[in-house]
Amino acid sequence: MSIVIVGLGPGRSDLLTLEADRLLRSADMVYLRTGRHPCTEYLRDAGVSVETFDAVYEAHESLQEVYDEIAGRIVSLGKEAGQNPVVYAVPGHPLVGEITAQSILEKAKQENISIRVVDGLSFIEPAARALQLDILTGLQIVDGQDLTQKPFPALDTDYGVLIDQMYNRQAASDIKLTLGEIYPDDHEITLIQSSGTNEEQVISLPLFELDRQAGIDHTTILYVPPLPHSGSWSGLQSIVAQLRAPGGCPWDQEQTHSTLRTHLLDETYEVLDALDNEDMDELCVELGDLALQIALHIQIAIEEGEFSPTDVFAGIISKLRRRHPHVFAEVNVNGTGEVLTNWEDIKRQEKGAHDNSHQLDGVPATLPALSQALAYQQRAERIGYTVENGDRLTRLVEEWTSGPADAETLGELLFALVASARESELDLNPENALREANSRFANQFREDQQTSGVVTE
Repeated sequence: MSIVIVGLGPGRSDLLTLEADRLLRSADMVYLRTGRHPCTEYLRDAGVSVETFDAVYEAHESLQEVYDEIAGRIVSLGKEAGQNPVVYAVPGHPLVGEITAQSILEKAKQENISIRVVDGLSFIEPAARALQLDILTGLQIVDGQDLTQKPFPALDTDYGVLIDQMYNRQAASDIKLTLGEIYPDDHEITLIQSSGTNEEQVISLPLFELDRQAGIDHTTILYVPPLPHSGSWSGLQSIVAQLRAPGGCPWDQEQTHSTLRTHLLDETYEVLDALDNEDMDELCVELGDLALQIALHIQIAIEEGEFSPTDVFAGIISKLRRRHPHVFAEVNVNGTGEVLTNWEDIKRQEKGAHDNSHQLDGVPATLPALSQALAYQQRAERIGYTVENGDRLTRLVEEWTSGPADAETLGELLFALVASARESELDLNPENALREANSRFANQFREDQQTSGVVTE
């Protein structure tokens, strides 16, 4: 029982390795994942019996079903094979973007079937030659179908991207839309059509024209060069590291976690101000400034051996996965309320708490008082503990207006106002409401002063 998986290379028969050529020409039968490859006719002309799995593509709606059936058939043939192995040939290299090969390797291991992989030139080498590109300069190699199925393109725009598995114009359209989330529409890209064949063409065009190009098929490779300017988190972190390194900026070098506290708070409020003004251009700028503060804290932690960027991002990614079992596990929820309840239950389990006495822990003491009151009430409500407002707000207003005024009554009144805002149909945020009221007052004040024309010394 044995199977040999052979790489046919990217196209022309003269790109077959000597080992692959000898093995294929001496085989009694060669099973091809697809006959849509120049080596198919080469093998037939050499008198080799060939059987393709092209018909399987027509029998299923999804490629995964196609690949599963092909892999299952090859493993079944391998179990029945006598002294001569089953020879299965695939385009390119068997271990570069070849799902059937991976599936066969897994299934064969379970069945104790001997497997041998014969190397073939992948699509990468001809693409690098056509682009005159050194693939060791940080090149990212991506399956186009996999790229479009993810909720966000996990690509680093500081490095080039080589994309395969772009079978037709519909696939090209999907890839264009995905890339458009992080690249500008006019970013120049390069298509290599009929890669590895005598008809090879290299075409440069803007990203928005990708799916307008004729002739896109299984031999088409897409290259997306890096952006002309650094635009990734790693790029930001590198800049910050340089600023704090010897020969960098004296101000940045002097900063500590403590000295950056005020700057972090200031940048956070500037983000909020941009949100209040609904100024998206300013929000973009302010989020960058806020990201700089995060990068500075991360860099200081690296230098002090406290934690690494991986610790930061791995921690929040792991937390999000744990606390969203309705997304990443088989848990069903009915609305936002159950999501928040599950969140608190999971958080309590993580902390090993036996009751809810620590429910309000973690709400920062430095929060503005209205925001802190809102956070306390929201956290309490998640475990079914609600603030009994009722006629309390009316009573507190009467106490405040009838006097004498005191800080405790004012505090209780403000706390009750927060609860009342939450109980409203709009579920109002009191911090935002007061901020907007402050803004209206400031604008009215300026208008009144301009109208009066009175100048004070």
